[in-house]
Amino acid sequence: MTTVTTLEARPSLVPIFAKAALRRGSRNAASRSVPDKALRLVGHRVDRGELTAYQRVCGFDVSDVLPHTFPHVLGFPLQALTMSAPDFPMPMMGLVHVANTITVHRVLTADDALDLTVRAENLQPHSKGRTVDLVTEVDVDGERVWEGRSTYLARGKGDAAAASQPARLAPPAMPTGFPVAQWRLPSGLGREYAGVSGDVNPIHMSSITAKAMGFRSPIAHGMWSYARVLAALGTAAQGAATSQVWFRKPIFLASTVELVLDRSREPLVAGLRSSRNTAIEHLVLTVGRDSNR
Repeated sequence: MTTVTTLEARPSLVPIFAKAALRRGSRNAASRSVPDKALRLVGHRVDRGELTAYQRVCGFDVSDVLPHTFPHVLGFPLQALTMSAPDFPMPMMGLVHVANTITVHRVLTADDALDLTVRAENLQPHSKGRTVDLVTEVDVDGERVWEGRSTYLARGKGDAAAASQPARLAPPAMPTGFPVAQWRLPSGLGREYAGVSGDVNPIHMSSITAKAMGFRSPIAHGMWSYARVLAALGTAAQGAATSQVWFRKPIFLASTVELVLDRSREPLVAGLRSSRNTAIEHLVLTVGRDSNR
């Protein structure tokens, strides 16, 4: 039976990341499951100032309508609290966000009082380590209105018997051809997005902190690139819809990226690639109407 803990407020990510970075001790690497528990935040009210700042950084029109990716930002502190807990079977620092799926069942606005629930599930072997899913569900007045699934990879001793990419992690082919948009990303983008999302993971913040984590320079947040592509797609990514993203190669800052589309497929396929070297694929994304509505 799932143990549900109800929080009084959305936790701050700064102390969570600080504790995760400093925590020492072993994890139960032999564990074949994650703890059967969930975190819940009831009646959360969106701060319109936070919403506006997020929309501007990610390229969305400013309005009371929540972008498809915004509830993920609201739920991420609960994800982080779950992953930083001592009984979580893998260390939070160093986890790689490899894929994400979001389903929006109806338009959400800043007037909605949101009930958010987060749990971990589906701990699986991988050729490069192990993966785990963090599931976020959002309800309004008892109705499921939004759900997301974030898949994280803990790199380590892989399982030779595991497929290199399980079916849920296998992306469609990257679109080809001329780009429909090109974006120059400044070196401070990671700090800018951290300011509106609260995600202060050191790999995004500066060259010094990124190098300490094994990266040559800061990298853009995957959820920023996801949101920026959805914003560029306009009406194709609005209303009731499901999108799925596969994160391929990190975007080192500063850099220039290109958006490519394939509208001939259903669902629509979008890709983000390096402008300097188009063989470097940063993400592949699909988006289509929510078939349940």
